[in-house]
Parts: sequence; structure tokens; C-alpha cells
Amino acid sequence: MGIAMTSRAAAITVLAGATLLAAAQPPVTLPDVLARAGAYVQAFELDLSGIVAEETYVQEVSRPRPLSPFASPSSERLRLQQRRLRSDLLLMRPESSVNWVQFRDVFEVDGRPIRDRGDRLSALFLSPTRSTLDRVSQIRRESARYNIGAVERTLNVPVAPLAVLSPPTQPRFAFAVEDGGAKRGPASGAGADAGLPASPNFKVLTEVWVVRFEETREPTLVRTPKGTSIPSHGRFWIEPISGRVLMSEMIAQNHDVRAQINVSYQSEPLLGLLMPIEMREQYTMGNDVRIIECTATYGNFRQFQVQVDEKISPIR
Repeated sequence: MGIAMTSRAAAITVLAGATLLAAAQPPVTLPDVLARAGAYVQAFELDLSGIVAEETYVQEVSRPRPLSPFASPSSERLRLQQRRLRSDLLLMRPESSVNWVQFRDVFEVDGRPIRDRGDRLSALFLSPTRSTLDRVSQIRRESARYNIGAVERTLNVPVAPLAVLSPPTQPRFAFAVEDGGAKRGPASGAGADAGLPASPNFKVLTEVWVVRFEETREPTLVRTPKGTSIPSHGRFWIEPISGRVLMSEMIAQNHDVRAQINVSYQSEPLLGLLMPIEMREQYTMGNDVRIIECTATYGNFRQFQVQVDEKISPIR
């Protein structure tokens, strides 16, 4: 009897101490979360450098069907064009730039192998006859080589939204916490702003803050091919203690074009990182009824074996 009472008293004492310690901890604030997210993005960029992923990228162009009493709800849109790519994807960030450049080395189009696949990743970076800027331009051309639809786009980079959280870039944006703070469980509203469906691959099992952002300065991160600014806004799903980004939503829009990209990140065991596993995109132009919708999934992550000594200059 006496031992039992002593153990219970000790447990009560320890519990009381833990409660007092928790109460002494200051509450987490939005600046805290943004600082942690910024540090996480900086570390993530270093860890991601030199990693290649295999990408399956499905693009579709559609428009509304003509009104018909016989049309079913599942046939509200008419598919005009579709393309399915399988590629090796290498991401890199030029020196002194917040934007990432990707090289999508396509090796299969609509189930057909591309005969000129070769080892183009190595050849691109090791060729001594090209200047750095020429190589970056070639990367951009190759990335868009098989895109379909009328929108010229280089925003389809799965880590592009993370540039918003980079410490040098954060002052360009206004941030706010959605719905007053932390959430737990699946992101039931993910994609609602963009018209994109919530990703079935996005699961949240921990405390998460949904943080909204809106760009307030020009020139903006996203621009037209002619350099016109396109302001962006969106949301991040962030672990408040670690600063890890679990999902991003970015919408860039002006009177001519609207682009949205949603990316889900999950742990990749071989690399020990939260890697992009799915990217969903949607593009519309002005009064054009056509919509470009794309879904990319990623796997087979591995280290790029070629060592590149020369740094890539900023893209102007």
C-alpha cells in the first residue's frame, strides 16, 4: 500500500513539473514559423542539389462540351489533346537566383521510347564548348520540348513555390495564418482556391500551420516571356516546430493568364528528405475556354553521378 502511494505521488510530481515546463514555453508565432521554414528551405536546397528523379508527367488540354441533354456529369469537358511523358528530372538553382531550373530528359512519349535518349545529362554539363548561359538556355528549351497547350511555361518545377519561403525572398510577400493557427489531419481544402482537386497523396498526421502568402513587390518572381510581372499568392502547409513544408499551393495570375501549381512532399527513405512526390498544374488564358491540366509524379530518386565544378551564373 505504501509503495503504491509513493509511486503515485512521484508520478503526480513529475506530471506537475512537466505541466509547468510546458506552460513556461512561449507560444509559437508566425515569425517563428517563417524563420524555421526559411532555414528548412535553405538546407533543403543544399540537400536537393545533384539529385535526379524519374518523372511521369501527364498533360491534358480540354474545353467544355456543347450543352446536351444526353451528356453525363463525367463528360462535362471534351479532351482535345493529351500527352504522357516519362523522364529523368534534374533540378538546380543558378548562383544568386531564387528560381530553380530543371532539365527534363524525356525518354518516353505516349509509351514510345525516344531513340536519342543517350546520356544527355552528362553531355549537357560536361561539354566544354558551350558557355554556362548557353547550357542553361538549352536546359529550358529541353524542359518545354514536349509541352502541349498554348501557354509557354517554365513554372512546372516541383520546388518552384519554395522560393517564396527563402529568407532573401520573404520580405517580398505578406504572410498570414489561415483559420487562426494549427491544424491536424488531412488537408481537406487543399486545392480549393485553384479549382484543383485535393491530392489523394497528401496526408497530414502531425500538427500543421496553413500559411497564406501574397506577393507585394515588383518585379515579381513569376513573369511572362517578355518580362511582365505576374503577381502570385497561395498557401503552404508547414510543421510549426521543424519548419518542414508538407504541401505548397502557388497561383500566379494577371488579366492574360492564370497558372496554379500544387505540390505534395513526402519522406524519401533512401535520401532522408521530404521530396516532391506529386505536382498538379492548371493553366487558363484570358477568355479562352480551354484548360491545360497536368499531373506529375516522382520516384526512383538517386544522386547525380557527374561532378560539376563550374557554378551556374544568374539568369538574366
